[in-house]
Amino acid sequence: MQNPIDTEQKETQAPAGEQQAAAPSAEVAPVRKRRGFAAIDRTLVREIARKGGKAAHAAGTAHEFTSEEARVAGRKGGQATHANRRRPGDQPAPQQHPQK
Repeated sequence: MQNPIDTEQKETQAPAGEQQAAAPSAEVAPVRKRRGFAAIDRTLVREIARKGGKAAHAAGTAHEFTSEEARVAGRKGGQATHANRRRPGDQPAPQQHPQK
């Protein structure tokens, strides 16, 4: 009785004197080079971002959240994050729509 693994290996091997065509190397992913900011040292990227933030504040184009904007954003994020945590018997939170 032959081992099934041995028969599978024999079926996939090329007959003597024939060479198999080279299979594309789907198993090995090519090494990808980092580009842009990913290729730069992290400390240098951080320094560039710090300078950009300072320049935006100096120019007056940087956005600063008011406490109300931050509160609304936090509420939206909490609702989205915990939307799937409701128990089967819980009632969904009422939707607040702006008045037109």
